[in-house]
Amino acid sequence: MIETVLTDPVDYIQRTREQYDDLGFPPYAWVYNEDAPPFTPLSVPLSEARVGLVASGGIYRSGQIAFHYKDDFSFRVIDTQTQLSELRVTHFAYDLRDARADPNVVFPLQTLRDLATLSRIGELGPNAYTFMGGIYSSRKVRDALAPAIADRLQRDEVDTAILVPV
Repeated sequence: MIETVLTDPVDYIQRTREQYDDLGFPPYAWVYNEDAPPFTPLSVPLSEARVGLVASGGIYRSGQIAFHYKDDFSFRVIDTQTQLSELRVTHFAYDLRDARADPNVVFPLQTLRDLATLSRIGELGPNAYTFMGGIYSSRKVRDALAPAIADRLQRDEVDTAILVPV
């Protein structure tokens, strides 16, 4: 049984600033996007929408290659019919105990299946996409990872996607 300990929220921006300062590094260079995000209003009711899942928690399926190093900007494709018992998690930047005990905490696959069963969403897309967050190079994310995942979501013909950051 996992014991849950409630703590105060962490101000990660301030914490990052302090850590960089304490280590003698120049201030962290936050990513600023000058263009507005290309979001589009949902064209169908959510109860009719095909929903995609994208998560940065380092989830992969048994038999796939695990994420293995900081700045790994590869991604994994996971069939949304995959059993939860087949899911694995690895990541360098967060405590994995809860995610390994229940992958839904960072990869809400069963939750989305349940929402489809309840007709809260139309259906779940055929594939989910996962990567290991904490990628230091925003250029690699912008130029390689994000376009590759966006292309896959378009091929899956999803109407919207749930993005789950860790």
